[in-house]
Amino acid sequence: MNSPDDPVGPTSAPLIGAGEPAPVASAPSAASPPAPAGNPALGLQSRLMVVLVGLLALAVLFWPHESGSFREPGGFLLDSGGRATTLGPHLAPVSLVHFWATWCPPCIEEAPALSRLARDFSSHREFAVVMVAVADSRDRVGSLLGNSADRVLFDPKWDVAHRYGTEKLPETYLVVNGRIVEKFIGETDWDRREMREKIAAHLPRTGDMAGS
Repeated sequence: MNSPDDPVGPTSAPLIGAGEPAPVASAPSAASPPAPAGNPALGLQSRLMVVLVGLLALAVLFWPHESGSFREPGGFLLDSGGRATTLGPHLAPVSLVHFWATWCPPCIEEAPALSRLARDFSSHREFAVVMVAVADSRDRVGSLLGNSADRVLFDPKWDVAHRYGTEKLPETYLVVNGRIVEKFIGETDWDRREMREKIAAHLPRTGDMAGS
């Protein structure tokens, strides 16, 4: 895109060289001086500036904000009965959204600590662990989790996982009031006090923090 200072190409008005006779035109009326000729170059530059301002406005609107949080993405999942659902209705005010799979060894290693976390925070009605099995089957999840598999959501084609920005498993997101405030990449030790404090900081204080 040409900048306003760049020379304008073939649309520029031709200049009359020094010493060349000007083209003959009918003499204007003495009472009506000729109107100044428009400059095509200025018209093109004005249009380019309008386009540039529009592009800058779009960039401000859609450029990622570095606030550390963003609105929870959309997309469709399946529940344990194979029915289409979205993630929103399954979220508590404070949730861990956990993307995992039975074919992912680190996910299997992480599962016991995540289960203990869910148990220790079960008294907080404002908290939930939402497990999303990616490219997995209900049979395999059921064999691993038993009755707990009824609460698992399924993302067969990575639709919701990719909307979050997840490309590898496991990954977990701390979602507070519909906004992602932190992302945990890879296997996480949910028994660590530091991890639990990050969650508890967003929950109403009802006594000492559960767990270690």
